[in-house]
Amino acid sequence: PSIGAEFAVDAIVLSWIPTAFLLAAAMVAVPFGRISDIHGMKRIFGYGVILFTSASLLSAISPSALSLILFRVFQGIAGGIIFVTGLAIITSVYPPHERGRAIGINIATVYIALSLGPVLGGIITQYLGWRSLFFAMIPLGITILVITWWKLDNEWAASRGERFDLKGSLLYSICLVMLMYGFSRLPGLKGIVLVGFGIVGFAGFVMFEARVDSPLLNIRLFKNRTFAFSNLAALINYSANFTVGFLLSLYLQYIKGLDPQSAGLILVAQPVVMAVFSPIAGRLSDRFPAQKLASLGMALCTMGLFILTFITAQTSIAMVSGGLVVLGLGFGFFSSPNTSAIMGSVEKRFYGVASAMVSTMRLLGQMLSMGLALMMFALFIGNVRITPVEYPALLDSIHTVFLICTVLCFLGIFVSLARG
Repeated sequence: PSIGAEFAVDAIVLSWIPTAFLLAAAMVAVPFGRISDIHGMKRIFGYGVILFTSASLLSAISPSALSLILFRVFQGIAGGIIFVTGLAIITSVYPPHERGRAIGINIATVYIALSLGPVLGGIITQYLGWRSLFFAMIPLGITILVITWWKLDNEWAASRGERFDLKGSLLYSICLVMLMYGFSRLPGLKGIVLVGFGIVGFAGFVMFEARVDSPLLNIRLFKNRTFAFSNLAALINYSANFTVGFLLSLYLQYIKGLDPQSAGLILVAQPVVMAVFSPIAGRLSDRFPAQKLASLGMALCTMGLFILTFITAQTSIAMVSGGLVVLGLGFGFFSSPNTSAIMGSVEKRFYGVASAMVSTMRLLGQMLSMGLALMMFALFIGNVRITPVEYPALLDSIHTVFLICTVLCFLGIFVSLARG
């Protein structure tokens, strides 16, 4: 709202400020995962931090909404590079018997940040303005860069000397953007067409990569049962769970009449539980099969979603919080072991690509999850403002989404078990 007020733009333009970041991050994840395998993870990570810091400065001084969106694209590219290389470096540094614990700590920091980000962002915006959010990234970026070059003594480039598949990279990025943007525009005709083109494009990408000597994405990796089913389980988990926060924020504010701050304090229960249990699950995955731990996590997510399918206007806050706690517990037990399984199922020269697949499955799942929610809103409510008259339809759409997500997550249990 602060940005919209300053630049006098509508909600559609504003929606591109976060969307541009997500699309750009997803578009570059796999290409830069491969580049980091060839040219060195530390070097590419450092370039990502430099680009992110520079893009933050440009975003802070943006003269218009369109320029801000452009600079957010650069930020998204940098973010994608950082996400991919960070996890790959951790996997390279730690031996297999300690890798789960390290990945669990990494995932816990992500969830802590997800919990703190909206709260700190709101406070900073209220007192210092929205531009201060981007200015704050500059000293952080410089600090990260100094620590990276000071503390990381080694370079990791297990595929050094191999050729980078530029044509495959361009084809992959274009198809992924069509698919993700199409999800965000469902159930409209534009969304259906883009998703269709994206699927057809990916079929062509697979055939192209199968004939390339040094492919961007080695299709043979998916013959690895653990790699294939772990990635599919991640896609299902994010598709089923990401929309929970969005739906419950509407439920708590519209149906229950809570203010945004109170709603936010309730919703923070899920990421807090994730942050607590992710390192525990990561440590356990060093001792017990990831298949069992991740499947247990998926089962707990199914249980949490099933609890939320019963919410009504009279449902107590305690029951909603209980569902969120079970979801957080399930996601904590799923994410660390599943990520560890993906990273441990490939050779060192594919760590960057494997890390990129983790990010891609997350982003695709998030977009698919939001696309499902928006599709149900279009069917049950229509393109109107949500007023008390639409509250019953809003509840019906929330119930339907939670029911679909519960079934999806239940099927995900068997996908997780199938990895062997």
